[in-house]
Amino acid sequence: QGDLVESGGGLVQAGGSLNLSCTASGIIFSINSMGWYRQAPGKQRELVATITSRDKTNYADSAKGRFTISRDSAKNTVYLQMSSLKPEDTAVYYCNAQYENYWGKGTLVTVSS
Repeated sequence: QGDLVESGGGLVQAGGSLNLSCTASGIIFSINSMGWYRQAPGKQRELVATITSRDKTNYADSAKGRFTISRDSAKNTVYLQMSSLKPEDTAVYYCNAQYENYWGKGTLVTVSS
């Protein structure tokens, strides 16, 4: 049974930075594209960024130029570096292992204005 555990969320002022981590266990990390998604209150879950097993990245327009996704296969961990945060980035951020379809429980990011 796979498990994804996110960490690194918190409260930050607009313009600040946060680094999220997601550590996987019980999955074949190397074959999974990994992704970060977010869900703001009253809104649907949306893609933030993905990274393939070959480190090819894809970003939502809202994340381009501000967020960076990366992965460390030795640690079974995927990261999301977020900078120039805006109040509209406030959401619960979820980690996803695409091939085996596992989701983490999420970590809350709150950006104050």
